[in-house]
Amino acid sequence: MDAVDSSLALAPPRVDVTASRSIGRRILGRAARSGGFRIGAVLLAGLVLAAALYPELSGIDPAMRDIRARLLPPLFLGDKWSWAHPLGTDQIGRDMLVRCLVGLRYSLLIGVASVAVTVLIGCALGTVAGYFGGRTDTVIMRITDAQLSIPMIILAIAVLGADRPTIPAIILVLGLSNWPVYARVMRSVTMAERGREYVRAAQVSGATHPRILLTLLVPLLVPPLLFTSVLDVARMMIFESTLGFLGLGVQPPTPTFGSIIADGRKYLLNAWWIATMPGVFLCLTLTAINLIGAAFERARNTIHGGA
Repeated sequence: MDAVDSSLALAPPRVDVTASRSIGRRILGRAARSGGFRIGAVLLAGLVLAAALYPELSGIDPAMRDIRARLLPPLFLGDKWSWAHPLGTDQIGRDMLVRCLVGLRYSLLIGVASVAVTVLIGCALGTVAGYFGGRTDTVIMRITDAQLSIPMIILAIAVLGADRPTIPAIILVLGLSNWPVYARVMRSVTMAERGREYVRAAQVSGATHPRILLTLLVPLLVPPLLFTSVLDVARMMIFESTLGFLGLGVQPPTPTFGSIIADGRKYLLNAWWIATMPGVFLCLTLTAINLIGAAFERARNTIHGGA
């Protein structure tokens, strides 16, 4: 290999990966300076801290029943409220604030974990399809098309309805519902990158395909998708709540937003807070995540538009 090929094999990979990381830092920095990002970050941090600390500090079991305290209204309503239950109690005397915060824990856990599964599967298959092309690309894309043809709710009923749903099973179902979107994006970008000089130089220098994928393409292509995936966390939280409402989510006595709302729909006329409070917490969390995700999107579009 001549001197020109040697220089191509060494220099461009470092430059491109460094540039990608620099763009990621610029996106994060620009987003962090926006008002929407700050409001969303503060709101989300407050909700996460409350969910992590209050149930433990209060010492209240979210499944503990107290018939004598059933259907107590929140502090701001009525004349039968109790300081021990700031957001009231449900039909069997369980504390609504603790149940909503524990539900927030599980909703965030499932939302973040399912997006991680989505990104992992989608990016891996999309990168492989775009890099190798040919029959490999055809097979992966046909699998992708087949997955896109299956509605999420049908997949959930088929997998979760067969047995008692578990948290890993719910995460897997939600993760499998959206990976084709990431696979298609990664495939198209990888196909554009595989002909670049730094990839060809690495191939000429004897680098193996796994090494090229893991050390050159993945570090270059994945960071921009991570910002986009923030918005998918909110969508997965909605899906998780939908499954819980249908009885296909985390099973009782563990509280989740969907299951609490489903239990409270029978009491909308005389105890509306049972179904409303988890909805309020879910809306606040989704608002915070969407503000952060929208700030990332605006920052990325501004940087790429000005590049």
